[in-house]
Amino acid sequence: MTLARKYLISTEDTPYYHIMARCVRRAFLCGKDKYSGNCYEHRRKPIVERIKFLALIFNIDVCAYAIMSNHYHLVLKINSTKTWGDKQVLVYWSSLCKPEPMCQKFLNNEAQSKAELAMVYRQTDVYRKRLMSISWFMKLLNEHIAKEANKEDEVTGSFFESRFKSQALLDERALLTCMAYV
Repeated sequence: MTLARKYLISTEDTPYYHIMARCVRRAFLCGKDKYSGNCYEHRRKPIVERIKFLALIFNIDVCAYAIMSNHYHLVLKINSTKTWGDKQVLVYWSSLCKPEPMCQKFLNNEAQSKAELAMVYRQTDVYRKRLMSISWFMKLLNEHIAKEANKEDEVTGSFFESRFKSQALLDERALLTCMAYV
């Protein structure tokens, strides 16, 4: 039986994880498809740029990456967002997704009631957790890649065969071995 990622990814055990996502239906991330003759190498740079963009926003470091023809690997390190102030969390989150209206009012320094501020602080805690979540990092990465690739290929549906696979890197030896592999 498979386990939910919230049980597989534990920052208490290790901050380092090897992540892998694979394409479906013989789809290509990049490289040349020898059957159709199509070249998808132009996709590599936007994928790398998206990874770097997300790494700037999330409190997740990209230690290593490799983009292959039909899958990619990432070695990620999760950092804590506990030291981030509420405004910092909201600014980072709003650069990715539209925040709740109350949170936007808070960012705009508009007057708010105590109840509204309580809601803002609760929602900020939700965003804080998301900004150190591999699942949210991967959601925003894979969703972006899939939309762009499907648009280019003029198809709809899943681009990746599953969400992603993750493997905890529990010690320095595992981390170094994985980084050498990737």
